[in-house]
Amino acid sequence: MLQVCRGLLDVESGALASKRYLIVDRDTKYTQQFRRLIDEGGTEVIRLPPMSPNLNAYAERFVRSIKDECLEKMIFVGQASLRRAIGEYMAHYHEERNHQGLGNRLIRPEPKRATNTALIQRRPRLGGMLNYYYRAAA
Repeated sequence: MLQVCRGLLDVESGALASKRYLIVDRDTKYTQQFRRLIDEGGTEVIRLPPMSPNLNAYAERFVRSIKDECLEKMIFVGQASLRRAIGEYMAHYHEERNHQGLGNRLIRPEPKRATNTALIQRRPRLGGMLNYYYRAAA
């Protein structure tokens, strides 16, 4: 566990590099020693209040989405390929993926530039695993 924490805390390439906060729930795996190590790396640990399942529900739902739609379908050869896949998924998630909680709308929709008669285009990500269909500008 400590080796994983040290990898996270690497100032230049760790997952928490240049991150101000790490939000954790009250699971016993986040021990006092773990939280102290993260604090020493310059990232403040924020613990969710007890008995607040709705605060963690959003994070849990996102983790389920990225695992189901991306991570479980790929084999990673190293940290660089994992970072690229996560970056591509994040762009897809925020700009191209419909969200039921928003009435099947996009989080950041592109301005409408095409008519209903324009050709439908496909923007593939991660080798076609994630796709976004849109009408091309006329």
